Amino acid sequence: YEWYSDKKRVPFHIYNDFKGWNQIDKFGHFYASYLESNVGYSLMKKFNFSEKQSLILGGSQGLILETPIEFFDAYYEGWGFSLSDMLANALGSAFFIVQQNFFGEQLIRPKLSFSKTIYAEDANGYLGKNNFLSQFVYDYNGYTYWFSFSPSRIFKIKKIPKWINLSLGYGANGMIGEFKNISSYNGKKIPDHIRYRQYYLSLDIDFSKINTKSKVLKRIFKALSYIKIPLPTIELSNKKLKGYYIYF
Repeated sequence: YEWYSDKKRVPFHIYNDFKGWNQIDKFGHFYASYLESNVGYSLMKKFNFSEKQSLILGGSQGLILETPIEFFDAYYEGWGFSLSDMLANALGSAFFIVQQNFFGEQLIRPKLSFSKTIYAEDANGYLGKNNFLSQFVYDYNGYTYWFSFSPSRIFKIKKIPKWINLSLGYGANGMIGEFKNISSYNGKKIPDHIRYRQYYLSLDIDFSKINTKSKVLKRIFKALSYIKIPLPTIELSNKKLKGYYIYF
């Protein structure tokens, strides 16, 4: 892996990074594990495995696929086996399995949004190179994780179409460093930034609930169901409320 290229190989060790990046990394593990479990379950159902097999084996794919990464991390300096990462991985798979088992569907769907930030520009390469893909990997400031649900299903408000959702989001800004901000990188001074958390309430669209006979559209809609759609949003951060006509 690229992120091990400049790291020294060391004996197996545990690394406590729970407080790192204001837990944005943990939400990332949860989301990835949930997504992989959802895909694993769907694939097993497609190949005619039983509901029980699909739920147990397919629904556990997130935890199964993410666990080896932790063991790789455990042998490199600056990384390590993270118990909190493992917990987030397990919770991601469990979140899918429990909903599918008890409700036969995903009433609350984790989603993701990402946008480039000023912090990556200020960090002189610490948060990725000057392109979208690199910053998507390294800049945790750009992530917002959402939990999207249908008021029609949760609150039994039948007048609201099932494809209209509400979404609760979490993000964090001002982070140029895992636990605290660094002052310079690659010989360049980095401006001071205040680290803070962000909480969101937004509208959303569940495309998987929009009826269509087109197989192509069904596949597109299913893929879009894991991504937060840019819509009006309210943000609470630093004890202040902000409103956005469109927020991604």
